[in-house]
Amino acid sequence: MVILIFVICLAASTIGGICGIGGGVLIKPLLDAMGVMGVSTVSFLSGLTVLAMALISVYKNRKGKELDPARSVPLGIGAAIGGVLGKQLFEAIKRAASADRLVGAVQAAVLGALVLGTLLYVRNKRRIRTKNLTHPLAGGCIGLALGVCSSFLGIGGGPMNLAVLYYFFSMDTKKAAVNSILIILLSQVTSLAVTLITGSVPAFDPLVLVAMVLAGAIGGFVSAKLHQRLSAHTTDLLFSGLLVVILLICVYNMVRLAA
Repeated sequence: MVILIFVICLAASTIGGICGIGGGVLIKPLLDAMGVMGVSTVSFLSGLTVLAMALISVYKNRKGKELDPARSVPLGIGAAIGGVLGKQLFEAIKRAASADRLVGAVQAAVLGALVLGTLLYVRNKRRIRTKNLTHPLAGGCIGLALGVCSSFLGIGGGPMNLAVLYYFFSMDTKKAAVNSILIILLSQVTSLAVTLITGSVPAFDPLVLVAMVLAGAIGGFVSAKLHQRLSAHTTDLLFSGLLVVILLICVYNMVRLAA
């Protein structure tokens, strides 16, 4: 089972890194669907895996032209704050629901709705006039919202990052992907910090943790290499295909966990 989890995390981190959606958007729903761990454990380990992927990916892309400090810094600061708020939101719903499966169903429903909205946007984005926001406060607020989603869902950031960056900043696919990974990195760092400080780390198998984090790190390295070689059109096609797959998994998880 550990080998299978490693393969899933490696493939998800590589593909997610290329598209800028983070591997967690595949890892979290897939492991939930497999039922191999509790929802809280999957969220925690998925977040660590995405963090490893994002660290490597951002480091490998640090000298590229995709990161623009004027936009990337406010987005990153907002994402860091959002990571704290998103983690607190997750814990609040977990306490209120007092059932791991119900929390998982809520996560699946929210993620499914976001993925569906993103898919509809991507399919019609050529007909939608985008904005080109430059004010740091706007970037900070948008980063905050994305950071909350990233931390709450335990997926790193996901497809909504790209759709938001497309629309509000008129970024192309490759530039949005790199900035999305930066948002994922900072939101997961603060989310992990809150988990450690509050002592809310769930029980987990250390071997599974090592396998997932290692897969995330390797995936981050490989995706950074491939990201530079693939065209924006190829990345678009890969992204659209992933959205359909993720949406189907979310629907399955929502039905299974809510039953």
